[in-house]
Amino acid sequence: MPLLIAGSIATDHLMSFGGKFADSLVVEQLDKISLSFLVDELEIRRGGVAANMTFGLGCLGLRPVLVGAAGDDFADYRSWLERHGVDCSGVRISETKHTARFVCTTDPTGAQIASFYPGAMSEARLIELAPIVARVGAPDYVLVGADDPAGMLRHTDECRQRGYPFIADPSQQLAFGDGAMIRQLIDGATLLFSNEYESHMIEQKTGWSASEVLDRVGTQVTTLGKHGVRVVRSGEDPIVVAAATGVAAVEPTGVGDAFRAGFLAALEWDLGLERAAQVGCVLAAYVVETIGTQEYSFTPTEFVARLEESYGAAAAAEVAAHLG
Repeated sequence: MPLLIAGSIATDHLMSFGGKFADSLVVEQLDKISLSFLVDELEIRRGGVAANMTFGLGCLGLRPVLVGAAGDDFADYRSWLERHGVDCSGVRISETKHTARFVCTTDPTGAQIASFYPGAMSEARLIELAPIVARVGAPDYVLVGADDPAGMLRHTDECRQRGYPFIADPSQQLAFGDGAMIRQLIDGATLLFSNEYESHMIEQKTGWSASEVLDRVGTQVTTLGKHGVRVVRSGEDPIVVAAATGVAAVEPTGVGDAFRAGFLAALEWDLGLERAAQVGCVLAAYVVETIGTQEYSFTPTEFVARLEESYGAAAAAEVAAHLG
């Protein structure tokens, strides 16, 4: 049964400036600002939450279906994802807009000047899930990740109407969404993903208590950064899984997306919630140790060995049976 992963597809253009932005700013002339910086480095990285998740799932041997909108500049990115096991037939190609793009320049103090161009992402609202399902089969889950807000609402509503089990993962859009939107995105979800800060934001904006949120979703998965993850189901004791051991952290971007990919892979293997959290934490470790959200790699043997190191032989044996 396929996994449909709906969300953003983007590229990041990251530049480094050797000087300090502050030295170029004239406070009295900010209303007439006109600046140009000669940068030292440029890195172009593949990104977008849905693309990151599908990449991770593909690396674990699954064939997820990417659902999102991109521009006609998506050809190379598509090829990359398909080579890593991702079904890109659910991607809508805009006739007028480029793929979403994040452009950011950072100085040595950590100050940043950045712009985000949503571009084709705004056309996610035009994607109907039913034709995709007709082609690939009824989904085990449809994950609705951060994307064009109207697209997120449309996909969530269609899941309810057509009976597709859906996973709510609003992440970055929580800061911009109001209570009504957030309630609509998560009510009735089979599973809700968030980090600890986002879980409090959900409660604050929806007006629901933690128990009321749990009453509206089947399972709530909350990542806790270096402290691991907590999985809660109504009427059951929480499952708390520590982060993978021996992690040499380099760059946190994309770690949450990798965790979700590992978690969903284990659910597809019917390994249960604790194993799902463990697989998610190990895959997340590969990302945090790498610059770029899709630059990591591993062999099945390496992945299983790392899982055993963190969570024991029993966990490694169960996962090894599925990785091959």
